[in-house]
Amino acid sequence: MILITGAKGQLGYDFQRLFDKLKEEYIATDRNDLDITDIEKVREFVKDKNITLIINCAAYNNVDKAEDEVEFCKKLNTYAPRDLAIVAKEIGADYITYSTDFVFDGEKKAPYTEEDISNPLSIYGKSKYEGEKEVFKVKPDSFVVRTSWVFGIANNNFNKQVINWSKNKDELSIVDDQISSPTYSKDLAYYSWELIKTKKYGLYHLSNTGEASKYDQGKYVLDKIGWQGKLNRAKTKDFNLKAQRAEYTKLDSSKLEKAIGKKIPSWENGIDRFLEEME
Repeated sequence: MILITGAKGQLGYDFQRLFDKLKEEYIATDRNDLDITDIEKVREFVKDKNITLIINCAAYNNVDKAEDEVEFCKKLNTYAPRDLAIVAKEIGADYITYSTDFVFDGEKKAPYTEEDISNPLSIYGKSKYEGEKEVFKVKPDSFVVRTSWVFGIANNNFNKQVINWSKNKDELSIVDDQISSPTYSKDLAYYSWELIKTKKYGLYHLSNTGEASKYDQGKYVLDKIGWQGKLNRAKTKDFNLKAQRAEYTKLDSSKLEKAIGKKIPSWENGIDRFLEEME
């Protein structure tokens, strides 16, 4: 039996759809079903359920709000992943949790590998990086997967925001000085599952191939939906954001591709399939 936490998010939703298709048995939980910040409640929940794999899709993702909600952010991104790893170890289950490209400072200007030094610039990034370390400390045979700019059918994301903005505006400005790779949550779920099956535990990067600025991503979406307005280039400093953003955080997924023997599709291909789903 597989336990999914954060099941109402983009990734949790796509794991459920994948497992429905594969006829894998799972229990999908969200904060109303299971408080992952309380290890005793987690222990109680897994009891007698024969859980063989825990997939943690729950996270605190509000990057700017995290600068003020430091403790709450740490609770969800540092301590809860560690506690789930502890429980997975206790019951002999496999474990996977997710981290972010925000663990890097963007100074490298070439795709980041798993060996590169982390230097997060924000509370959110720090909470995720600390979470990675805590997980491996308590359960070295875990999977920690870093990803970037996730978009999917469930919940809100940048693609959906762009589409909504385009409905009411004939002029938009999007930043061109943040570069990474948009990642389709359907691909994130599928290639994670391929990785889990290998039992090759460790730290991995998983994002769609290619790289884009937020401007490139927005333009791609707007062109695809046939928006006729004017799109301007903007800079991050033009927006009064609380958390600092790195300029370049493209992740190199070649370690994961080698482990599973499969190539990950491009971010453009991911957006094409996402837009088909939206129809």
